[in-house]
Amino acid sequence: MFNSFAEIIAAARAMNRVKIAVAAAADVDVLTAVNAARQNGIAEAILVGDAGAIAKICREEGFDSQKFEIEHEPDVRKAARRAATLVRSGVAQVMMKGMVGTADFMRAVLNKTDGLGTGALLSHIVVFEPPGYQRLLTLTDAAINIAPDLPQKVQIVENALQVTRALGNPEPRIAMLAAVETVSPAMKATEDAALIAKMAERGQIRGCRIDGPLALDNAVSVIAAKHKGIGGEVAGMADILVVPFIEVGNVLYKSLVYFAGAPLGGIVIGAAAPVVLTSRADSPENKMNSIALAVVVSGANQ
Repeated sequence: MFNSFAEIIAAARAMNRVKIAVAAAADVDVLTAVNAARQNGIAEAILVGDAGAIAKICREEGFDSQKFEIEHEPDVRKAARRAATLVRSGVAQVMMKGMVGTADFMRAVLNKTDGLGTGALLSHIVVFEPPGYQRLLTLTDAAINIAPDLPQKVQIVENALQVTRALGNPEPRIAMLAAVETVSPAMKATEDAALIAKMAERGQIRGCRIDGPLALDNAVSVIAAKHKGIGGEVAGMADILVVPFIEVGNVLYKSLVYFAGAPLGGIVIGAAAPVVLTSRADSPENKMNSIALAVVVSGANQ
């Protein structure tokens, strides 16, 4: 089981090198990450975007632009659609978001003509390496599903399981997050959490242990869980945190980045191929982690 991004990167390096189609690639952090992935023997890249701007960044940063395939498309929306087409056709195996808004990027992913939709629910999965946590922590969904209903939350759980299994965890512990640990009809999140936990108990969701509702402290801190008298296999030991709606996930994502400095990798699961989706403000290191994560998940699903 992987416990760090160093291990994920090493595993990605040992796999067959894939090709990434980068949408709107004219961004210094994106190009830094893609160049690092190439130098680490993880992935090659097709850079779709403003060719002049891409070449300028490469010159300024000391990257050899001749090491990349570059397709000139200055319109960011068209660049996103072209990147999706490259993956759909098999020319590339992973799609990556560059300097394009998430809404436009996801429209390209889901485009019925040349996108990567499969009919399954897409969800955003972020793997963190929190300082002092001793293991990787997966968070979902912080970027795509705004207010998922019960069936959508079940699919979000299943998508997260694809990632954790690819990372060598055969039976992850999943915490369905809420503000309290008791079920209250006034708080829909608590009811959904309890129902999903019961579904797992009865074998409707397999290959994991689920508990909920759990507040964040009781999900990640054994001390907090014991202090509140909360037992079970998940309490204080969660591998996956499933948030009730997007605001919780987004704030928790950015809190782990800006307050804890936690390394991360973010991808979208549910499409025909892994999709690297990070914030435009994420560091080159985290974008590189995301590429490595996508490569490992892609290799595990082949």
